[in-house]
Amino acid sequence: MKTEDFRADKSRPLTGAEYIASLRDGREVYINGERVSDVTTHPAMRNSVRSLARLYDALHDEKTKDILTSPTDTGSGGYTHKYFRVARSAQDLVAQKEAIAHWARMSYGWMGRTADYKAALMNTLGANADWYGPFKDNALAWHKRAQENVLFMNHAIVNPPIDRHKPADAVKDVFVHITRETDAGIYVSGAKVVATSSALTHYNFLAQGSATVTEDPSLSVMFIVPMNAPGIKMFCRVSYEQAANTLGHPFDYPLSSRFDENDAILVLDDVFVPWEDVLVLRDAGKILSFHPASGFMHGYCFQGCIRFGVKLDFLAGLLAKALRATGGDAFRGNQAMLGEVIAIRHQFWSFANAMAYNPIPWASGAVLPNLEAALSYRTFMSDAYPRVIDIIRRTVASGLIYLPSSARDFANPAIDRYLAQYVRGSNDMGYVERIKIMKLLWDATGTEFGGRHALYELNYAGAPEEVRLQVLKGAERGGRLKEMEALVDQCMSDYDENGWTSDTWLPPLNNDTGLSTAAE
Repeated sequence: MKTEDFRADKSRPLTGAEYIASLRDGREVYINGERVSDVTTHPAMRNSVRSLARLYDALHDEKTKDILTSPTDTGSGGYTHKYFRVARSAQDLVAQKEAIAHWARMSYGWMGRTADYKAALMNTLGANADWYGPFKDNALAWHKRAQENVLFMNHAIVNPPIDRHKPADAVKDVFVHITRETDAGIYVSGAKVVATSSALTHYNFLAQGSATVTEDPSLSVMFIVPMNAPGIKMFCRVSYEQAANTLGHPFDYPLSSRFDENDAILVLDDVFVPWEDVLVLRDAGKILSFHPASGFMHGYCFQGCIRFGVKLDFLAGLLAKALRATGGDAFRGNQAMLGEVIAIRHQFWSFANAMAYNPIPWASGAVLPNLEAALSYRTFMSDAYPRVIDIIRRTVASGLIYLPSSARDFANPAIDRYLAQYVRGSNDMGYVERIKIMKLLWDATGTEFGGRHALYELNYAGAPEEVRLQVLKGAERGGRLKEMEALVDQCMSDYDENGWTSDTWLPPLNNDTGLSTAAE
């Protein structure tokens, strides 16, 4: 059953309830040694499912519909999330920025792979369909399907970290590759990482990184596949949601217990992909040029930077509250550290604004977010997040662990009266409020959930060294580096070994440099 079939009204996106129903499709998900019969009710994922369902409901809520949605451009007469349409002006991008930010604020920036993330590619397929060559019609069809339904897609691009010292064709027993072709389509096998939220999405966009390109064309393939396709298996990492709701209480784990985007080992065991779902086939050139040429690079950086900005808003506000709770807000050094976090927050919102207000003209009258600002976001985010976490740990210090074990402690009079006295907040803050703030901050920075996010943000945009190399290559290809060097050349042309080369500036008082004699 297709995702579209879960909608009662074909002119609108799924509702939250329809999204939940659409996940009950027999997909093969495993955790803790067992197959999950229903991801929407399993303790490992049920609250995360409902957090995502809220996003779909917001598309229909009269209070938020105008912020989030716009009419489709497919001729359906319906409406869609604004980021599922390709932008054609800076005004469109600014409106998309607000829609992305609104969805991100509904999880306080902690869910990074929401449906608008992959819209960064799906919204380009219509305008840039020609890039897909013989699969142009497939691109157009998927653009229409994704936009009209607001399909929730995950992606898997990275090869498993196995035998990375070997060429990709020497690791074909692990990496995704074509096993055979038929008149109806192709069969593929292999694995991908880390398939974030794959268990809770409708389709997977499977692509290859440039490291996969070899002389073996069976590795050069891109396609879209439903998550319940026979042969697709997801082996999930430990669930932070399940641990939080088994051992604790929402008061103790307010983020882990509802915003855990479970990552999975995605295995494709002889999976059939019909021709209409193939986008690139045995074409190494397309694989190598996908990120810059498809528009996805610009788009995912735009969504990612806005989501990251919301997360920094949250962390800056939470740090301010935590310092006030301990009385640490009175110290000049802590004030300076908080100011630095706020400045980092400003930096990334400035990148997002630059992407929106300075777009790049593109295919078929479309525009893309500014690439230089996008690459700046990619470059500095991996430094910014660890710095923010380090500041939190240095300034809040023992306040992060000077906490009772559970909200259940409040119910025990033998404990509660001591907590009221010895864990009270500063600045007239009550003990329950102080503990609530610190529990939230610990969940954000110190739990397994917090640790996963530290790793996630570090590697979100790729290996930091590779990101920087891409910035260099982009500046070389686009002529920006030549412009920078030309500015230096212009400066150097103002003078030579004999002095100034124009009469704009006066010569030195002692004009005898001795260089002319030496040159002779």
